[in-house]
Formats: sequence, structure tokens, C-alpha cells
Amino acid sequence: MAYIFLDESGQFNPHNGEKFFVLASFIIGDPRRTEKKFSSWQKSRFPRKMKNQSEIKFSETNIDDKLRLRTIKFTSTLDVRIRYSYFLKKNIPMDYIKKGGLQSGLLYTNIIGEVLEMYLPCTDKEFRVFCDQRHLKGMKRSDFKKILIARLLPQLPKGTILQIEMIDSTSNRNIQIVDWICGSIAGYLEGKRLGREYYQIIANNILGEGKELFENGKKSYF
Repeated sequence: MAYIFLDESGQFNPHNGEKFFVLASFIIGDPRRTEKKFSSWQKSRFPRKMKNQSEIKFSETNIDDKLRLRTIKFTSTLDVRIRYSYFLKKNIPMDYIKKGGLQSGLLYTNIIGEVLEMYLPCTDKEFRVFCDQRHLKGMKRSDFKKILIARLLPQLPKGTILQIEMIDSTSNRNIQIVDWICGSIAGYLEGKRLGREYYQIIANNILGEGKELFENGKKSYF
């Protein structure tokens, strides 16, 4: 069985001077194991007032550098296999513009598809995908699933169970783990303080290289 968890860092629109949008993921065979270990780490290593929080994000301002680095190092020991894509916001193609507005739902769906295809071909008989809940502007959640299923199912072995779900990150530790991974990669790409150190810690968990999207686009939205 293949379980894949995804989360993003950044917004499509210009925000806080960030240049990149990053979508990271990891694949694991036993999601319960990673959930239990990350939960135990939080309860044993974080400050008392944070031990029982439903979610602690990479961007949490109350975490010092040492704890953030230790948590990333711990994440790298969980045998997670990472794939990610990214793009410069200024390179978003005009194809995603309709009536002067960005079709962010369609854009996000296609980015998810690009990352998931990085795991193919796959011989697993169960291919289960979970991403953080997100508003899909201009698209129903049912259409989000239909588009991805239509894109992926022909590339999977006949009879494969394909599941695609959006879930609340506050109730799923694996989505929280990928938030830390995504934050580390985004910190590296944006050239933030300690960004290189973050990336180096998880580098051995990354399968291949990150995939840059829209790099050759001549027209852009921003």
C-alpha cells in the first residue's frame, strides 16, 4: 500500500515578499507509525503549553531555532520518502486566468497532479492520497477528485484502489509532518535564515530532484 500526504507553502498571490509556491509530499507504507512517533515527539520535546496542541506548524513563532532544527532532524528519521514541486509565482501562466481572475482551484489541482505523477509507475494495489483542506476557487471538491482520478488511474495497475481526500491537518499528524518538510524546502528556496541547514537535513529523504513548474513560460499573471 502507498499512502501519500501533501501540503503547500506559500500563496499564489504576492505575499510577504515570498517568490515561490512549494508543494511537498511524502510516501509511506504505514501512516500509523509516523503518526504515533510524531505525536510522541511533540509530547516529549515541545514546551509544556504546546504538548497537547492539536497542531504545531513549522512556521510557529514560539519555536526557537534549536527545537525547529531538532524536529526536522527527527522527521528525517521517519523513513519518509519525499517528492516536491515548486514554481516562481511570477511564472504562473496566463492559461489560468479567466475574466481577470486566477483560477486557483484548477491551478492547485494540476500542481497536485504533477507531484503525484512523480510517484508513478507504481505497483502498489492501493494508492491513497491525502492533502490538507483548501478552498478551491472556481471548483467543487468533487471535481478536484474527478480530475485527479482521471489523470492518475490510467497510469496505475488494473484494479488499483485509488483514494484522494482532503483532510483537516489538525486531526492528522502526517499532514503536520509534511508541513514541516514543505516549510524546510520553502525556507531553502527563499534563501531564508537556516534554510540551507533545513534542506540538508532532509536531503537524503528526497527522491530525485524537486520539479520546477512553468519555468519556460513567456506570459505570466503577476
